[in-house]
Amino acid sequence: MDIDVTEHYDKIYRYCFLRVRERETAEDITQETFLRFIQQPSYHYSTDKALRILYTIAKNLCTDHFRKPPPQALDDNIPANDNIEDNVIDNLTLRQALFELSDEDREIVLLRYINDVPVGVISSIYGISRFALNRRLKRILTQLKSSFGKE
Repeated sequence: MDIDVTEHYDKIYRYCFLRVRERETAEDITQETFLRFIQQPSYHYSTDKALRILYTIAKNLCTDHFRKPPPQALDDNIPANDNIEDNVIDNLTLRQALFELSDEDREIVLLRYINDVPVGVISSIYGISRFALNRRLKRILTQLKSSFGKE
């Protein structure tokens, strides 16, 4: 196998978390993604193709997650997280700007700038040319910069 599973696990997890916004569900989907990948020997090609397959599996599993019946109501007890208080001011503007983007644009930003996925892999996932993806990334970054300029 050409791909190092441990190297890409966190990236796939972040991708899933961005889509489902639940830690446990994202963990389950990430594990299922790698299980399906490992069980299918025909998926083990070059690193770029394997990465494309991993993201495609994760995307499909996240989509399937939302097709299931909605979960039961959440418990009112929210666990405290000490780091949230320290990072709220720094991350609030960025989070607001990211959530103003469409889901697909937000995914593209995550893939490219958080998970460092190559442009070629992202363009093949979305079925667009590298040139079109670069133009789209430029438009997204301009939109994010204008969101920061408002404040």
